[in-house]
Amino acid sequence: MALFLLFPTASFCQEPEKVGLCELQKDVDAYNHKLIEVTAFVSHGFEDFTLFDPTCNSWPAVWLEYGGKRNSGTMYCCGVTAERSRRKQLVVEEIPVPLLEDESFVKFDQTIRRGSDSIVHAGLVGRFFAGKKMPIGKGFFRGYGHMGCCSLLVIQQVISVDTQGRQDLDYGASAPHPDLKGTCAYENLTESRPYEHIIQEQHEAEAGASDWRFSDPKKVAVEKLAALLAIESSNITAMKQTREEQSRFVFQWRRAKSHETHIVVVSRPYWLSFYARDPKQIAWVVIAAYKASCGKKGY
Repeated sequence: MALFLLFPTASFCQEPEKVGLCELQKDVDAYNHKLIEVTAFVSHGFEDFTLFDPTCNSWPAVWLEYGGKRNSGTMYCCGVTAERSRRKQLVVEEIPVPLLEDESFVKFDQTIRRGSDSIVHAGLVGRFFAGKKMPIGKGFFRGYGHMGCCSLLVIQQVISVDTQGRQDLDYGASAPHPDLKGTCAYENLTESRPYEHIIQEQHEAEAGASDWRFSDPKKVAVEKLAALLAIESSNITAMKQTREEQSRFVFQWRRAKSHETHIVVVSRPYWLSFYARDPKQIAWVVIAAYKASCGKKGY
């Protein structure tokens, strides 16, 4: 009994192995059950509590959860609740994982939960569980998180959290989808991971090749949509702004004599400031573009 009571304290004294997210994803099985320290972006929202790095592969994804008796309250499928606490310390694969609920943890928890979805840069120490590679459909799943999507990192301690006080950055984790009515349908025109292109556009703006990206979000929307549709940008006229949030605009354009409407979401992403020459000068970039078809009733 004495040894059991001492175990949580002893686990905090163990030295974690430092690893980058890209390195971790390349060989998750090599880190199975290890205590690791990783610094990356954390993406949080509905059906999402994952590690994120725009320079890494999307799979295998790493799902996050709190150790100890604290629950993240992240809603996803299947069998989870929004409860923020549990009666007993979390045990995964027969390994108990404690949680240090200090000032850094409180700051981290408040930051990721301050909106419907959010992204933050943080340093985390936790116990890693690779899961088992299971072929499902055309992909592979690891058994943890939403629909068993991922490997798992159970957070034991938050060692750093980036401050988020700038009004010129978009701290959202995902782009909004079109709010369609009736029998409308839409398709995504942009790739699922456009990060490489976004970083390239930031560097082009810094080099002066397209410095208008720093000040003209509407032009950014027009030029990107023209490229996606393989038409001249001069053909895109009367594009309207339909929504504005902190460092995020939504534009809409309807092609003449057509029932199709195009929606473009332009943002100054928070994560992009980590790849800018000057973190205070971030370009406007397109984070999503959609084509909506709603028949004669329109969008």
